[in-house]
Amino acid sequence: MISPQAKNPSHGVTLEKMLTTLVEFYGWKELGQRIEIRCFQADPTIKSSLTFLRRTPWAREKVEGLYGKCLRDMAKQAKNKPDDVTN
Repeated sequence: MISPQAKNPSHGVTLEKMLTTLVEFYGWKELGQRIEIRCFQADPTIKSSLTFLRRTPWAREKVEGLYGKCLRDMAKQAKNKPDDVTN
């Protein structure tokens, strides 16, 4: 039997790694638009955001959901990116 976590893209990934990936991919401004919480919109930092997310289950769920979407978007970009060919 396959574990239900086998298909979970956030399984084994720390909240800090998820947040760092999201900030690198979207940037703070777009992240704050996608998940409208003040710690992403007003003077955002990884540390302050982690503190909030660890205390706020609904916000953490939104981050985990967006992380899954981010991974899919990154895979699409990689698939559509032409291979670098050197001669």
